[in-house]
Amino acid sequence: MGINALEMRGPVHGTKDAKRVAVGSSVGAVIETYDFIGFGTAAALYFGTAFFPGQSSVAGTLAAFATLGVGFAARPIGGVIGGHMGDKVGRKPVLVASLIIMGLATFAIGLLPTYAQAGVIAPILLVLVRIVQGLAFGAEWGGAILMSYEHAPWRKKGRYTGIVQAGFPVGLLLANLVFLGSVHLGGDWAWRVPFLASIFLVIVGLIIRSKVPESPVFEDVKEAGDITDSPIKEAIKQDWRNILRGIGLRVAETAGYAVSVTYMISYLHTEKLASTTETITALCIASGIGIFATAGWAALTDKIGRRPLYLMVCGFAALFGIPMFLLVNTGLSLFVIATIVLSYAVCQNALAGSQGPWFPELFTAARRASGASLAYQISAMVSGFTPFITTLLFVWMGWLGPALLFIAYALIGLFSAVVTKETWGPTERRLAKEAERTTPTELTAPQREKELA
Repeated sequence: MGINALEMRGPVHGTKDAKRVAVGSSVGAVIETYDFIGFGTAAALYFGTAFFPGQSSVAGTLAAFATLGVGFAARPIGGVIGGHMGDKVGRKPVLVASLIIMGLATFAIGLLPTYAQAGVIAPILLVLVRIVQGLAFGAEWGGAILMSYEHAPWRKKGRYTGIVQAGFPVGLLLANLVFLGSVHLGGDWAWRVPFLASIFLVIVGLIIRSKVPESPVFEDVKEAGDITDSPIKEAIKQDWRNILRGIGLRVAETAGYAVSVTYMISYLHTEKLASTTETITALCIASGIGIFATAGWAALTDKIGRRPLYLMVCGFAALFGIPMFLLVNTGLSLFVIATIVLSYAVCQNALAGSQGPWFPELFTAARRASGASLAYQISAMVSGFTPFITTLLFVWMGWLGPALLFIAYALIGLFSAVVTKETWGPTERRLAKEAERTTPTELTAPQREKELA
């Protein structure tokens, strides 16, 4: 293997804007997660009553989770659109557009009438706005990760993309802190305020993202004339195997999260194992730890590779499924907090940290946004309806049903990791280290091409 195997990963030493790009991309991830995941918390705690009244608590929860799933189902479409535009017109325009759309949709949720105020039109409007959220969030990840990845130094791709991925627990923390504070407002304001408050985060995010420079790799692709007419079609035709592998890798993380966190919130609430305040407090603690855990796990992949960490964590998750429910079933606050922390900071954060650098490396630069976005977002259809499916399994089998589903997702991730190639093994790390010693810190696009030739 020669140095050409590492081409189109951006400048060897990264660009002078690498840190600013990572932070700018992360800020957007914070905002979009605040918006999107906040919906999951509201669905678990409030939307069953506000938008689907007159039903049993289980039926109301099922309806709210079905609405949650609609947004996830829309994410692949957003991923297709965002990936196509990212490979055609650039990564940056996708970042800005997705943030604006997500911000407006989330603010609109805070203004929606409830069923008591508008009847059946209320849940219909909720579903429509949720679809818009899903489209925007689907377009977000590919642009944010690729911008950070392609600006980052070769030997620190995990560390820099980890900054972006760490934006998701930051957003989760902010959302739950606001929900923790708003719970004391009572009535509809308990869920309206978090959505209305998001507009301030959107304004800050737009200011930061507008100053982020375009990806150097995209500029190289454009200069070389390698932009294809239909990147999505080419990605499906040439990279369908890696897309399928990526879907499997993502299912373990995102669908596993849907069981161990999103559904778990509802489980603790309906089974009266923890109060709303205790549940949200546990989420806040897990999110706070997750910020550092995600960045740490991602940086670790620069040292040991992407696949080893995935194999280890998926194996742990498969063993953790049943103990996870046994611990929370005790009803002890300490065990509830510990379970949610382990579920999030290990089972979710480690996998998300690995995906940041691994997914871009599975696809060539000309169709990287399309391929990575498809792999990342198609899995959302599974995870989006997982809380709904998990609730049905609980009705049928009790807590054992959700536990077995969590284990199944972990095993899918384990198998997918086994059949997916390592893109940052010992050979790649050695070549990158050699290139770092012999390459000037700043090169123009033509110089980079010559250096890699």
